[in-house]
Amino acid sequence: MSKLPGWLGQLGAELSRLSERLDERRAETEADDPLPGEPGARSGKDEAVDHVPAPPTYAPSVAARPDPVAAIPWGMRVAAEAGWRLLVLAGTLWVLMRVISAVQLVVLAFVAALLVTALLQPTVARLRRYGLPRGLATAVTAVSGFVIMGLVGWFVVWQVMDNIDTLSEKVTKGIEDLKNWLLASPFHVTDKQINNIAKNLSDTVGTNTEAITSAGLQGVTVVVEFMTGALLAMFSTLFLLYDGARIWQWVLKLVPAQARPGVAGAGPRAWRTLTAYVRGTVIVALIDAIFIGLGIYFLDVPMAVPLAVFIFLFAFIPLVGAVVSGALAVVVALVTDGVFTALMVLAVVLAVQQIEGHILQPFILGRAVRVHPLAVVLSVAAGGMIAGIGGAVVAVPLVAVTNTVVGYLRSYGQEESRRHSPPPHGATALDAAPAAAPGAAAPEKDEGEPSPGAS
Repeated sequence: MSKLPGWLGQLGAELSRLSERLDERRAETEADDPLPGEPGARSGKDEAVDHVPAPPTYAPSVAARPDPVAAIPWGMRVAAEAGWRLLVLAGTLWVLMRVISAVQLVVLAFVAALLVTALLQPTVARLRRYGLPRGLATAVTAVSGFVIMGLVGWFVVWQVMDNIDTLSEKVTKGIEDLKNWLLASPFHVTDKQINNIAKNLSDTVGTNTEAITSAGLQGVTVVVEFMTGALLAMFSTLFLLYDGARIWQWVLKLVPAQARPGVAGAGPRAWRTLTAYVRGTVIVALIDAIFIGLGIYFLDVPMAVPLAVFIFLFAFIPLVGAVVSGALAVVVALVTDGVFTALMVLAVVLAVQQIEGHILQPFILGRAVRVHPLAVVLSVAAGGMIAGIGGAVVAVPLVAVTNTVVGYLRSYGQEESRRHSPPPHGATALDAAPAAAPGAAAPEKDEGEPSPGAS
């Protein structure tokens, strides 16, 4: 019993020390966390945010869906952008071709007027330099040009009508000679086979009489359309010769203002290209017609002058025209005068065409009209498919003018972008500065001027 009070006293002392330690801890905690309203105090919302539990590790991760545009590969997007623009251009070109086909006669007449104007306009300019008024110079040039063309046409018709009887006799004799040659040839051709061929030809002509008559009526329609187009071309030529500059100024007003300077610069260059092409083609065609015509004349081939005129006219169709006109001359020589004369005519045609292709065209046309032969063939074929002979005639000058215009506009665009770009500075400015000529003295530098690169 005597030990119980001592043990209770020790327990009380331990409890007192534990209470003191708890008070000290509470005081330290209150000193670290200021009361609400004091600087640095945290609200209950912040304490709730601090104590938000982290998501569980087993929660699945859901990726966000990408933008549909970003999901398409870059190459496919570029192809799609280019594709719909090409579709728009193709549709525009198709509509334009439909419109041109609807007014094909007017378009061909105007293009022919442009070609004739390019041929005659230097004469008008020369007459005006001699002191003639513009109207009188235009009238003299146009009337002279149309009269010369009419006389050439009349001369061709007169030569054909004058030599038609001789040609018919020689054709009949040539067919008979060909028949005798086939009978004596090693091909074992019999008289019965030749008669069967002649009978089949006669039957074919008799069967297709309606088609031939229809073709003749269509030929009359073509003649009427040709005369209408010729009248339109004549009137257009007169107005282009007299008032071409004012018409060009009116066309420039239809162009947007931003593109007007470039088009205004491309127009004169395109006209110079067209003039050089027409004049060069006329000179080359005239040389071909004269020399091939002289060769045919000295070989005693009938209708040498009409054949020379046909060679001159077909020379305006590049490549194809020379082949067709030369083949026509060879066939006429073969039918009328035999194989040897035909071979001689072929030699003359090939020699003149080789001189034309390697000497005359590079020397006369020069660099003013330079179109690749593949572009010439494709353009002539496309022009012939679209508009027949007229399209084949105007295809190459159109390509030449387009080549000139596109080249000038590309150079003009590069010059404009260089002009509006910021000027070079720093090391780039030193590289872009023009270098002094070799041996030139260096410019004197002021003493107060800082040297390049000095800070």
